[in-house]
Amino acid sequence: MAYPFFSLAKSKRIAPIDFTAGSVTIRVEAVPDHGMATIWDADILIWAASQIVEARDTGLRTSRLMAATPYEILTYVGRGTGSRDYQRLKAALDRLQSTTISTSIRQPAEGRRHRFSWINEWQERTDRNGRPDGIEMIVPDWFYQAVLDDALVLTIDRTYFDLTGGLDRWLYRLVRKHGGRQRDGWRFDFHHLHQKSGSLSPFKRFAFELRDIIRRQPLPGYTLFLEAEIGGRMLLAFEPTAPCGKPVNGLVLSGTRTIVLSGTRGTCYQEPKPALTHGSHSRNRALNLESNKESNLEERARDVENLIRDTAKSLSIAGKKGGSAASSASRSAFAQDGTSAADDPDTPRLPLDPPEGRR
Repeated sequence: MAYPFFSLAKSKRIAPIDFTAGSVTIRVEAVPDHGMATIWDADILIWAASQIVEARDTGLRTSRLMAATPYEILTYVGRGTGSRDYQRLKAALDRLQSTTISTSIRQPAEGRRHRFSWINEWQERTDRNGRPDGIEMIVPDWFYQAVLDDALVLTIDRTYFDLTGGLDRWLYRLVRKHGGRQRDGWRFDFHHLHQKSGSLSPFKRFAFELRDIIRRQPLPGYTLFLEAEIGGRMLLAFEPTAPCGKPVNGLVLSGTRTIVLSGTRGTCYQEPKPALTHGSHSRNRALNLESNKESNLEERARDVENLIRDTAKSLSIAGKKGGSAASSASRSAFAQDGTSAADDPDTPRLPLDPPEGRR
């Protein structure tokens, strides 16, 4: 749910997705005839997973071979049931079948990869009179085994299918996957999210879309807000939405007024304030090291590498000038003219140093 397995655009995508983070590698490839499977096509896989889990929980025998009518699939994912919707369903099945994935996720041996398509094969069933009677599909073993593992299956809110934006849907899957790891919320670096989404949009456009999502607050069950570190790094933070309302007492004493207050708070459907920050927090929260090691540790390691590189570059420049004494004096705590070493543009800055003009 948290990795770039699908295209987030409604237009046809042919460019592959390449993602690497630690020991996790993912490559998603598409064919020109159909294009890459989209995050809306993934609704069919959500339906398939729900059917497998339901059959298992009721004691029925499960299988990778699944059969259903288009009406069953379309109504489950909140789509229409007309002929145009049926044609779109078949196009989605073609994209899921033709998109290939190569990944190291859930592979026991290091360096080993599993290659598969989201649907191994599918076909339209017909009755004895040759009329359409449903659809048969075979899901891959990689997907099937993941669904049977309770630790890898999460429920989603039904309103997820109402999300129209590809980035909105991907963010909800990411948040839902990390939900519950930290009670006080968690956060992700903008650059890390851009890499992890597999989006073809430039980073500036991607960041603009994230800010718009924060403004709209479309994710069911979660509140999004923006945090900024002293060094200028932007973070997208999440918090589970607090449950609203209280149960109404069934017993009401006689003699009360006509209107009896239920004890609930304001409506849950109030329009959110048009602000980027949420709540009254005056400082950023602690790093969510448990649920988001990649975003935090990789960014910190990159900051340290940049600091070392800048320091080495400054020392090299000083050595070429040949004025060791003058170079030492210019980089001392205070130069002869009274200026600080921090004012020297050649002096490397720490990752958390405030930018110019913000002291």
